[in-house]
Amino acid sequence: MPWLYTDVDSHGKTSVSVEIVFRMNNRPFLGSDAVRQGRLTRTALRRDHRRIYRDVYIRRTDEIDAKTRACAAWLFSRGKAVVAGQSAAAIHGNKWIAADHRAELIWHGHRRLSDVIEIRGDKLPPEHIETIGGIRVTTAARTAFDLGRRGQFEEALIQVDGLCNATSMPPRTIEQLAGQCKGVRGSIQLRHVVAHADAGAESPQESRLRLLIVNAGLPRPLTQIAVRGTDGRVFARIDMGWAKWKVAVEYDGHHHWSDARQRAWDIERAHRLETLGWTVIRVSSQLLSRSPTALIARIRDALRAAGAPV
Repeated sequence: MPWLYTDVDSHGKTSVSVEIVFRMNNRPFLGSDAVRQGRLTRTALRRDHRRIYRDVYIRRTDEIDAKTRACAAWLFSRGKAVVAGQSAAAIHGNKWIAADHRAELIWHGHRRLSDVIEIRGDKLPPEHIETIGGIRVTTAARTAFDLGRRGQFEEALIQVDGLCNATSMPPRTIEQLAGQCKGVRGSIQLRHVVAHADAGAESPQESRLRLLIVNAGLPRPLTQIAVRGTDGRVFARIDMGWAKWKVAVEYDGHHHWSDARQRAWDIERAHRLETLGWTVIRVSSQLLSRSPTALIARIRDALRAAGAPV
């Protein structure tokens, strides 16, 4: 049975009930509703749950990630706001949002400031809003439009890459929306972000690595290149590289070093790629952050050896 709550306007009239799709099981919920409906006593609410925002609770044993925090912020608004920014990206499925990220809402007409939630009073066109799991959020394109205009270029690109990857949204969709909203603040950066965005990035470090390669003047690599074995079956998808010259650049995250089974497969996979004529350049977080110049030299040398005009 879904939860319902009613709202009363400034004239004392009761508005249409809003359906709440969250249950107390692994989801944030309104404490006042739970007590009023007899689902919890006030004692149980205080003892077994923790408050995220005013009147919004979650079980003490449940983890609060970015998506949970976004849902909680929407409940705090009693369904009046639209989840936006990185919070919207989390609801769209972007896994790259920090758990302690400050939740973001667009709440038109809201005047009271909040110390714990970032609230903006923008007025959104209806076509920039969609509903996911009962929550009103900015569309993936509008979310990317907002994220791409804010902060430092690299971080903006990482956020847009992550959103494109999570939603399979091509960057041209963002470009089309941007064309309808010319002259907004940050539009110049947004154009550059969209030009560099790639839905094939599967981690922030892959985005940083790809940007490093492009900024060094090397040809832009393709991402998620499917490689078939001698039997015709795809056995590998390369993080990024150049199929024309058979040069692959692979970012190895922590699990590639800590998981013995993954490590064994990585060795076998690299052997198969090299047998097919691929040059594989493995990149660790340490190499990327501490020796970017040496890394670029290694990639450039591999491309030259393969005949690339670099």
